[in-house]
Formats: sequence, structure tokens, C-alpha cells
Amino acid sequence: MANSSHQQTQTILLVGASRGLGLAMASELVKRGWHVIGTVREDGSTGLHELADAHPTQVTIEPLDITKPDQIAALRDRLSGRSIEMLFVNAGTANRDQGETIAETSTDEFMRVMLTNALGVMRTVEGLEPLVRPGGLIGVMSSGQGSIANNEKGGHEVYRGSKAALNQYMRSYAARTAADRRPLVLMAPGWIRTDLGGPDATFSVEETIPDLVETLLVQQGTPGLRFIDRHGKTVSW
Repeated sequence: MANSSHQQTQTILLVGASRGLGLAMASELVKRGWHVIGTVREDGSTGLHELADAHPTQVTIEPLDITKPDQIAALRDRLSGRSIEMLFVNAGTANRDQGETIAETSTDEFMRVMLTNALGVMRTVEGLEPLVRPGGLIGVMSSGQGSIANNEKGGHEVYRGSKAALNQYMRSYAARTAADRRPLVLMAPGWIRTDLGGPDATFSVEETIPDLVETLLVQQGTPGLRFIDRHGKTVSW
């Protein structure tokens, strides 16, 4: 992959950066000289706060719960006038019982997952898009489990459905905004050991995030929507 070290002064608005993949992405981007505006939902200290303490000139922390539209609007207002090269929405969740079928899932649990993984993400993309410079990249964390074509085993039905819905909504967004010619990325990171991925996942954060970040940076400047994995390989819709 191409060397992205020349991107020394660029800024990313990274939504969902307090822990897991988001925090690892923030740390990797700081190493590459980027300024990170990272959002946190939780009160109190997080891993992102520790990163900000270590790199106070490169990390800014903003509060945001993507399920609350007023908070999205407030963040847009606070950041108005900033030059942002990349918006990446990492926030997401899973239903508490991954073994449930869609019919077994409670209405409240279904709505919670869909609100966070699909509606909340798209409200964030569309609400914060004005902050991204013309031609800047907008990306969201999807999942290989959002691929309909590759679903041959079933399982994780609520989570799968939420990510498939997110993919469809991003395709609609891409079609509506095609004249903007922005790079748009749906990222399928792989099964990674995080709180969400669980301890049995195949890959560690340390071995995957550098590739994921490099792949994102390489997408800059190439218009259109892509559903790709962390190596840049196309994932089937």
C-alpha cells in the first residue's frame, strides 16, 4: 500500500473513539501525524482521554450520543468552520443474545440495535457531512456480516440485519449525493478481539488496525461508494 506519511496536517472526525476499534484507530492516526477529533458517549475518563493527555495538540474530545439528534446538531454547530478531511463513524452495538433468531428478539432490543447501527449512523453521516471539506472522505464501520450474498450460515441475525440495513442506506445516500463525488467507504474490519467482537475472535486489534487505517487513507481522492475489507478488497453486497 502507498505510504500515507505525507498527510501530516489532516483532521479526522472519528465518531465512537473511546475504546475498541475506534480508540485503536485514533492512536494509529495520531502516530501518522493526524489531528483526531474523537467523540465519546460515556461520562468520565476513557482510553481516548489517556491518548489526549499524551498528545494534547493532536487529540480533541467531543461528547456525542448518535442516538440523540440534538447532540449531532450541537456537535455540528461546535465544529462549524473547522477543516475536516475525513468523517468516520465507528459507533455500533450488538444485541445482548447473539444466538436469538430475529423472531425471538424483543421489540425493544431490535429497536435499540437498529437505532444505533443504522438510523443513528446515518443521522450522524448526514448531520455532520457539512463539516467535511469538498472531496473529503466519509466512512462508516460496517461488517462482513452485513453482506447478504455471503450469508450462508445464518446466526447473529439482528446484528447482520442492522449492518445490511446500514449498507443499503449508505447506497441510497451515495445515489442522492453522487454529484458531490466524495469517497464513501463501508468498512468490514474482520472478526477482531474487542468487547464487541469477543475473546474468541480471529484477529487482534494490534495486527488489524494499521492495515485498516492505511486502507482508509488510500481511498482518499477516489469518488464513489465502496464496501471493502481492511485490505481494500471488495466485499459482496
